[in-house]
Amino acid sequence: MSNAKQNIARWIDSHFPAQVGMLKKLVQMPSDNPPGDCTPHALMTAQLLQDLDLQVEILPVPDEIVQAAGMRSATNLIVRHCFGPGPVVALNAHGDVVPPGGGWSKDPYGAEIEDGWLYGRGAAVSKSDITTYTSALLALKHSGATLNGTIELHITYDEETGGHTGPGWLLDNGITKPDYVVCAALSYFVVTAHNGCLHLEIAIEGKSAHAAFPGSGCDAIEAGNRLMTALYQYRDSLAAQHSAVDGIDSPTLVIGLVQGGINTNVVSDNMVIRLDRRIIPEENPEAVERELMAIIAGVQQQLTGISFNLRQILLARPFTPSAQSLALAKIFSDEAEQVLQQPIPLVGLPLYTDARLYSAAGIPTIMYGAGPRSFLEANGHRADERVHLDDLRHATQIVANSLLTLLQEKSA
Repeated sequence: MSNAKQNIARWIDSHFPAQVGMLKKLVQMPSDNPPGDCTPHALMTAQLLQDLDLQVEILPVPDEIVQAAGMRSATNLIVRHCFGPGPVVALNAHGDVVPPGGGWSKDPYGAEIEDGWLYGRGAAVSKSDITTYTSALLALKHSGATLNGTIELHITYDEETGGHTGPGWLLDNGITKPDYVVCAALSYFVVTAHNGCLHLEIAIEGKSAHAAFPGSGCDAIEAGNRLMTALYQYRDSLAAQHSAVDGIDSPTLVIGLVQGGINTNVVSDNMVIRLDRRIIPEENPEAVERELMAIIAGVQQQLTGISFNLRQILLARPFTPSAQSLALAKIFSDEAEQVLQQPIPLVGLPLYTDARLYSAAGIPTIMYGAGPRSFLEANGHRADERVHLDDLRHATQIVANSLLTLLQEKSA
């Protein structure tokens, strides 16, 4: 191990209790999205970073943009540290989290530690990586290594609602122009690709009637039943498609929300369906949307007195690798293998993240961070979300070592 890496490991070990303390504070303050009132958490995080002698740019997002995203408040944070001339590497973690839901055996905001696991909403996705990236940057600053380049921390607050007021807003407004990006993930693989996603809302309008005279109305719920049957048949056909990306299999479709009806004794004149269609990297998002719209139009043609009104809620494009992103991924994989003493594969994920926004801007992007072997083991988006403190420590060292290798290569 080089002297610089030894210095990094010593600094991380000696400051690890403070890193855990920072994570506990981040978890203990709610930042649920929805409702998405996340500026208070951002301001607290900014103060924690300033207490570590880091210069923080506090960037409130305009109200109209926040409201259009369905949030109440959003503030992004950027820390920039220049070691010398060279590439800019951005490390992005999000501080917003899904609401806790039920079924917890721990306080979702308690940040309790048991058997080496720290529990709480956001512990793994991805408040842990706010501390991973912060401590990795600080370790590099204190390593004594000669590096060329700049490291930026991007702490954003809208990943759970699409990323457009976070990384999307930062990129669109020219606030940051990184040459490489690393986004939050887990420790035992490096992510180089992930699915895209289409969310559609179908509002069905019919004609109400007394339940004693159903023939005088046009039943929106019955129409919705026909539509859902067609959509589920289409869903079943998707199993025939397979992605070539390891970790991603077939496209999927889920009807996640159904609302409608007036009263038990009334033929309904309204129903709303929302669906989630996951798009594998090989698919074209616009073609997927046209395919779904054709199915919906085909059902409507079979009905009388019924209208369907479609609204696109979200279109997240798939995240796909490039030669440069794969080279970056190999650095992280190699460094992780040295620390963890096991193979660290390059994989894709069936979910979607903010990484796609950086990649779509032409920036080589990967995902790597602190967490166990799977999102299921981390209980991501489930009760008892958790991160193991050993993984937090190891991921911090791996990120710092990888950045050391990257920025030393670029300065050679």
